[in-house]
Amino acid sequence: MVEMLIASGEVVNELIFPPIYFALITLGVFGALALVVFSYRDVANRHRHKTQGEAPQQGHH
Repeated sequence: MVEMLIASGEVVNELIFPPIYFALITLGVFGALALVVFSYRDVANRHRHKTQGEAPQQGHH
């Protein structure tokens, strides 16, 4: 790794790639997570008989 010496004597390590790439990777990760969340948008409507005001049944289901 390349190290730079600052006038104060502090050692600073350079990043492995420019900061904009960190932002792009983060946006990509959040975009992928948004797609996962978006894919579950209609799950509750797949079982309408469970959500349309039927009387609660005894038992597990």
